[in-house]
Amino acid sequence: MDIDAGNPALAVSRVASARSSTRSDIEAASVAGSASHTAADEKKQRATSNDGQEDAVPSSDSDIGRDEERGAAPAPAQDDHGRSHYSKVRLLSLVLTVTGAAFLNTLGVQAAVIVLPTIGRDLSIPDSRQQWIVSAYSLTFGCFLLLWGRLADVYGKRLIFIWGSAWLTVITVVLPFVKSEIGFDVLRGLQGLGAAANVPTAIGILGVTFPPGRAKNYAFSCYGAGAPLGSIFGNLMGGVIGEYASWKWVFWVLGILAALVTLAGIFIIPPPPIQNPNLTAKSAVDWIGGTLVTVGLMVLMFALTEGNVVGWSTPWVPTLIVASVAILLLFVLWQRYLETKTTQRPLMKVSIFHNLRFSAAMVIMLLFFAAFNNYLIFATYFFQDYLGLSVIQTTLRFIPTGVCGIIIAFATGFFLSRVPGNYILMFGTLSVSVSVLLFATPIPPHTTYWAYGLPAMVLAVFGADTVYPCLTLFTAKSLPQEDQALGGALINAVGQIGRAIGLAIATAVETAVIAAEKGVSVDAVGGEDMESGDSALLSGLRAAEWFTFGLAIAAFALAGVAFRGAGYIGKKH
Repeated sequence: MDIDAGNPALAVSRVASARSSTRSDIEAASVAGSASHTAADEKKQRATSNDGQEDAVPSSDSDIGRDEERGAAPAPAQDDHGRSHYSKVRLLSLVLTVTGAAFLNTLGVQAAVIVLPTIGRDLSIPDSRQQWIVSAYSLTFGCFLLLWGRLADVYGKRLIFIWGSAWLTVITVVLPFVKSEIGFDVLRGLQGLGAAANVPTAIGILGVTFPPGRAKNYAFSCYGAGAPLGSIFGNLMGGVIGEYASWKWVFWVLGILAALVTLAGIFIIPPPPIQNPNLTAKSAVDWIGGTLVTVGLMVLMFALTEGNVVGWSTPWVPTLIVASVAILLLFVLWQRYLETKTTQRPLMKVSIFHNLRFSAAMVIMLLFFAAFNNYLIFATYFFQDYLGLSVIQTTLRFIPTGVCGIIIAFATGFFLSRVPGNYILMFGTLSVSVSVLLFATPIPPHTTYWAYGLPAMVLAVFGADTVYPCLTLFTAKSLPQEDQALGGALINAVGQIGRAIGLAIATAVETAVIAAEKGVSVDAVGGEDMESGDSALLSGLRAAEWFTFGLAIAAFALAGVAFRGAGYIGKKH
């Protein structure tokens, strides 16, 4: 899966500094219709599901006319039977190319975390600020998704995908030559900017290239396998390079792979249909809305990331959270104004959320990704902080998530057109719920990994690689062709918000429980007095897992109610 949601291995190097600083490093790392139809046909098809219920975001005739005036991209190149004109070899190559975006995203994050202490020592970066090596990437990635998604839909998904990959290549190759802390953090942020361009665009390319049906199901499922595969290789690459070579080779290898993806994109991704020649940047892109949502998300994610580091009582933390909510509310009002009072196309039509099932899908994504991300992080804390295992020992315990994830992702492609969507979503969310429960319940810590750890790892990836493809495919079906990249950006952005909020609350719960058991203030909880085997630490970890279990069960319940009667999400009609 993507949006960092499929990061199955979160083993990180434990440094001898304060535990709160190390945790910040880990948490920051956790942070991706048929062509033969006319516009009216697409409207009708999206409005009704198999059972006659509303299954997609409805659009008005006036909206369709506006889309044509704005130069909305025509439907993908398919014949009268909804089949792609491209050969199977080219389609397979295209899927592998765009899957490379998800692969590189998690590969870079995971490998960088493994060599984080080495980078800090080499660049003389204090432990308390090493988290920004990872946080800078995560912030720009999560906050620029919507803007890049809209730009891709306007100026061409192929162009933005290639640009993002090329940008990522150049920045990644140059990065190891930077010797200053500030310069290194700035370039890491610019790396995230490139990933934010090609990750949602990859989903958009799949959405407009494949007509609904079995091939599209497998394409989205294959894309979902990119992230777990990147996590496995990221941990292995970071560990091997960190042990036997300079940390700089982590980025140089990543740069080489990004260059290959860029070249593949140039030669394999088909050029888009001719756009409206009258389309201009001023008329096609809502720059005011793009600025509002980007700034709002950046302020929110920064505050949530730093809250557990500097303390929630620090005055500027709640101030920034309130300010970010105000900015995001202003963004929503601005989008509503553009959609209802003007002819300018908004960055994101707020009317898409009038469809209750679509809105529920976004909430499920938020809850599920928060739960899945928390599970991976607090399982890492359990193995490293409580059991005192090494980086390699922890990494080995997470390998089953990546290996099984690849297999399950392809199996999901088979089931999407054969099993009702509500059953798939309920199965996935329940699987993650059980995984979390295995770490929340008072199982004796000395119990063998094979009795609870392995089942939890397998069930977790069962959930991730069924829920994510199902929701992304549903999103693609719910939006018109000209909004496919925006849809990919939206679902990834929702996941990033869920990650930030869920982790912030879970960490606060854990810290509060530890402080209560030790009889100290929350601010006094740190790494100096936390040792492996500490009972207070175990209680805190389990409390965080119980909160996470609540998130997963909420996603399960919502999936069962909102998607009841949704039909087969992976079927053509």
